[in-house]
Amino acid sequence: MSESDRIRQVLESKRILDRLASIEHERWAHWQRYVHAHCQRRDDGSLVIPPDLVARWERQIETPFVNLPEGEQESDREQVQRYLPVVIRALEDWQALDS
Repeated sequence: MSESDRIRQVLESKRILDRLASIEHERWAHWQRYVHAHCQRRDDGSLVIPPDLVARWERQIETPFVNLPEGEQESDREQVQRYLPVVIRALEDWQALDS
């Protein structure tokens, strides 16, 4: 098995996928709390997103990362940094096994 295949095997293992999925769920839940806090709740339980946020988020959706303002790029980088410790640890574990 090649080094690349072994790295892929470690990174795609259930243990690593579950750790990354847990981080993704936390990130998603944080985002949903943010969205819900900024929406108007109706009596029927539905949420209405204010038009200024709709416009902002639609602009962000349509904008490639490289064209985002620096502050928005930094926000995306901060989110990715939550995943890096798991990836780094997995690669360190792989390296230890390979030694």
